Amino acid sequence: MAELTEDGVRALLTEVEDGYSGRDLVSSGALRGVGIDGDRVAVDLRLEYPAAGLRDELAARVKARLETSPEISSAIARVDWRVLSRKVQNDLKPHPGIRNIIAVASGKGGVGKSTTAVNLALALAADGARVGLLDADIYGPSIPRMMGVSGQPKTDGKRIIPHQAHGLKVMSMGFLVEEESPMIWRGPMVTSALQQMLGESEWGELDVLVIDLPPGTGDIQLTLVQKIPVAGAVIVTTPQDIALLDARRALAMFRKLDVAVLGVVENMSTHVCSQCGHEEAIFGAGGGERMASDFELPLLGQLPLDLRIREALDDGRPTVVAEPVGPITASYVDLARRTGAQLAAQPQNLKPDLPEIMVHNA
Repeated sequence: MAELTEDGVRALLTEVEDGYSGRDLVSSGALRGVGIDGDRVAVDLRLEYPAAGLRDELAARVKARLETSPEISSAIARVDWRVLSRKVQNDLKPHPGIRNIIAVASGKGGVGKSTTAVNLALALAADGARVGLLDADIYGPSIPRMMGVSGQPKTDGKRIIPHQAHGLKVMSMGFLVEEESPMIWRGPMVTSALQQMLGESEWGELDVLVIDLPPGTGDIQLTLVQKIPVAGAVIVTTPQDIALLDARRALAMFRKLDVAVLGVVENMSTHVCSQCGHEEAIFGAGGGERMASDFELPLLGQLPLDLRIREALDDGRPTVVAEPVGPITASYVDLARRTGAQLAAQPQNLKPDLPEIMVHNA
């Protein structure tokens, strides 16, 4: 029998793919160590995106593949994960305590951007991440209703304490005004309000802060993205041509501002009949996939138009919370893992998190 070597084990693990990153466990950097004792093997793996719900399944696949080798009598796979801070655009510094900010954007309203942002944040948290949610849609703050929270947040005398809802820390302009009050503000006021909510809230330590940006690509969106340290953006669209045209503009804006675009989400991909369960592509088919292909980006998910999603949001218990083991939640979990894997593929932030030192001449 040939002698078992670390190189031989590594060769076997190149045949095991992480389905969310699209790369094998060796080239992706997930393999952290190999231990060999005769014909027994132990491997340590570490993913760099939230994967608490994935560990057992991945460990079982690795074990099964290794034990198909005649040189290996038994194998153990230990799978862990952690989220690292990723590079942000231009010369901005990452927010202290927040490892990564993900901006969820769309070129136009009505495509389900806020619904996607809420369920993406909850799915990341379901996989073990420490997650915050910031509603930056100042003119139409819908996240308080979607998350089932209301009322002005408390303060500690210096900083705002975000609301807690379904395991997330949540901030929104909707907490500070009456639900039906119009926000008659000009651009600079909106930008200032968002920067205050981001910078003056006590977020604590977060792996990810998901920001639900206002729809569109105007002056407000441009200014916000220039001033917020974003590690990656997710573009939400529907399959129809009009929505895709606006989504392309949003994507182009992020690229011009040197913000990494993690991928495209096609929302309302199919309509699911509440009576018979029949699925139909009422807004067209394949639009999100074509857009992702045109820009050489991954299609992060194709989400259904389903009555249950709307009902769950109206009740303040989004789908990921209301139906944690249902098929719709599985779609959001897949979206969260693909988004996390794409974020992990971005360059790591290597800037030390040190206070700025001011030197004054005497």
